[in-house]
Amino acid sequence: MDKIQGTILAVEPLTARITALRIGGAALPDYEAGAHVEFDLPDGGTRSYSLITFDAKFDAPDQYLVAVQREDDGQGGSKHMHGLAVGDPVTFSPPKNDFPLNASAPAVLLAGGIGITPMISMASALVAVGQDVSLVFAGRTEADMAYCGALRDTLGESLHLHFDDQSGMIDLDGVIAKLGDAHLYVCGPRKMIDAARAKAEDSGIAPERIHFELFEAPKSASGDAPFEVQINDGTVFTIPVGKTIIEVLEENDIDVMYDCQRGDCGICQCDVLDGVPDHRDVVLSQAERDAGDVIQICVSRAKSARLVLDI
Repeated sequence: MDKIQGTILAVEPLTARITALRIGGAALPDYEAGAHVEFDLPDGGTRSYSLITFDAKFDAPDQYLVAVQREDDGQGGSKHMHGLAVGDPVTFSPPKNDFPLNASAPAVLLAGGIGITPMISMASALVAVGQDVSLVFAGRTEADMAYCGALRDTLGESLHLHFDDQSGMIDLDGVIAKLGDAHLYVCGPRKMIDAARAKAEDSGIAPERIHFELFEAPKSASGDAPFEVQINDGTVFTIPVGKTIIEVLEENDIDVMYDCQRGDCGICQCDVLDGVPDHRDVVLSQAERDAGDVIQICVSRAKSARLVLDI
C-alpha cells in the first residue's frame, strides 16, 4: 500500500525521555493489537513504533497514538521524532503486525521499559473481550515508565509493576511458574527476551505459546569481522562490519523478503547450506540455533569465513 501522509495533532511528554505523539490522517487504516507503523526519516531511513490504544478501538481510527523513547546514543531517529511539533507533517507506512495477539487464549504480558507500548493495545483488546490477562511491567524506576497510572485504571489488580531500584531484578522464574495455560508475550530489551525465552523453554512451554518483539535496533558487536555470503547462482558477496546481509544483497539488486530488521519477525529467514551462523535474532529456539541450518539475515552474521545460503 502507499505511504500515508499525516499530521502531528498533539505532543505529550510522558517521562524525561518518552513522548507521546498523536497523528491524524485521512482514512487511517484499521489495525490489530501488536501492530506498528514505520515513520520515514529525513535521512531516508525509517523507525517503527507500536500503535497504542486504551479503548480497543482498532477499526476506523480517527488518529494514531505512538510513544517514542529518545535514545541519546542512537542514530538520530528518536531525536527527530522528539523534535516534531503540532502541525508538522509526517509520512508513514500502513500498519504492519509482526507481533499478533491470540485473543482467544489467556495471556501473560511481560514488558520492559518502552516495550510496554504494544502491550497496552494487547491488554485493552483482551479486556474488551473478557479474556484473562496479566500484565507484568518492569523498569529501572517508576519515573522511567510510561502510562503506569492509565494501566492501573485499565487493568486494576491484573497489573503488576516492578521497579528495579526498589526490588532488584525481576523474578522471571516466578512469572513463568504462574503462566499456567496462558500464552506468554514479551517485549523489551534483548536481555529480558533472551532470559524469559530460555526459562520458558526450560519449563517445557510449547513454542507456539511464546511470543516476542524486540524493542531495540541491532548493534555491531565487538570482535565483528567481515565474512562472505554465497547465493544459489554462485555469486559471492562480502558482508563488512556495520552492514547486514540484507543491506549488501539489496545494494547488489538481490531481492529478499524482510520486515522488522530487528530479528524478531522471522520473515527474512533463509536456509543455511554451508557455514556456521552467528545468530543474533530472538526468533529461533535454542535447538534451532544449535542446528545451524537457518538464519535471520537482517541481523545475524557468521562464525565461519563464508555462509552458503539458499537465496
